[in-house]
Amino acid sequence: MDEKEFLVKLKDLLKSQMLGVIATEMDGIPHASLVAYYSTDDLKYLIFATSKNTKKFQNLTKNSNVCLLIDNRQNNPSDFNNAITATAVGVAKKIQKNIDYFKDLFIKKHPNLIDFINSSDCALLKIKVDKYQFVSNFQNVKYINTQDKIFKDFFEK
Repeated sequence: MDEKEFLVKLKDLLKSQMLGVIATEMDGIPHASLVAYYSTDDLKYLIFATSKNTKKFQNLTKNSNVCLLIDNRQNNPSDFNNAITATAVGVAKKIQKNIDYFKDLFIKKHPNLIDFINSSDCALLKIKVDKYQFVSNFQNVKYINTQDKIFKDFFEK
């Protein structure tokens, strides 16, 4: 698979899926949680929401390094050959500016979460993605940095 085909598959995966597994860490102890997310068109940012009283949010206030795994598995044996997985690695920060803009983007993908997004307990966060790991056909692994020329060129067309 060449770089452009890879980026098309990556974008299709991120746009088609609703949920991912986010991994955080505090004091050397990892923590994983299922989250709904929204991907910006250039794939450089992933937006997610969480309650402020969660372990995930507490961890992120101490250590903003994060990864988000997104896949299209069906929980079938064929997944070993057919499923694809992307892991975004980056830094998560609570959105402070243009919050209504990001809420609107998130709600367009997840309209069922509108009450949660607008609750006082909800924090909306943005992951600035540094790199993606993409796995297909069980063992075909590709890595791409969001600062790579091919990544930038693909999204500037």
